[in-house]
Amino acid sequence: MEKLVYVLWKREQDSNEDFAETLRGEVAKRFLELGTERISMNLADAHVKYAEKSRMTRLDPPPSGTISFWLDLADDRASYQAELERVTSRLAGYLVVESVPLRNTTRPAPLGERVPGTNVVALIEKPDWIDYDAWLAHWHGHHRVVALETQSTYLYIRNVVVRPLTQDAPPWKGIVEEGFPTEAVGDPMLWYDAGGSKEKMQENLGRMIESCKAFLDLDRVESHPMSEYRIKE
Repeated sequence: MEKLVYVLWKREQDSNEDFAETLRGEVAKRFLELGTERISMNLADAHVKYAEKSRMTRLDPPPSGTISFWLDLADDRASYQAELERVTSRLAGYLVVESVPLRNTTRPAPLGERVPGTNVVALIEKPDWIDYDAWLAHWHGHHRVVALETQSTYLYIRNVVVRPLTQDAPPWKGIVEEGFPTEAVGDPMLWYDAGGSKEKMQENLGRMIESCKAFLDLDRVESHPMSEYRIKE
């Protein structure tokens, strides 16, 4: 079984809400008919419009969503990719290896419905100044501990990119999903799980920035607030 993640851009004539409805409706139905295992989506729909100021991006336009799904063989992706190409202006697909340091056990939602909270999707590159083994070791080792200890996350999914599946895909080496309480987005006190303490907030913020700088160029990190939908599990 192999996991595929596609980063998606809506067509110019579609609104973000129209695009989200298309993905959750006809595209999800077609994927289920084709027989894929496990489908999930992150969509920049109306529910996360409040968080637009928290977006970090160098892309114009920014991505409108992501879709993740599992196949027995990634080589058999043509029909799925064709469905996505039909409703997008651009897409970037990746074969990935998933790990889940923190599974969502506190914010359930029926399949197809929005998960309460906000997913922050990060698209990350490996800088030239660090070799791959050291980069991966820091991300999966030290940074995992720091991220879980300093933030108010209820979900943490890491996708390590094995290879791109589409031409001209950006050189991202990792795709990260972190679920935050909605009220934490834009509020550092809640985001950094400080319990009302300015000292604790500054401590957690400092630890997080220090860890990120050890394996990332921060000005090249893409960070996008989105709504999570689990279609099939």
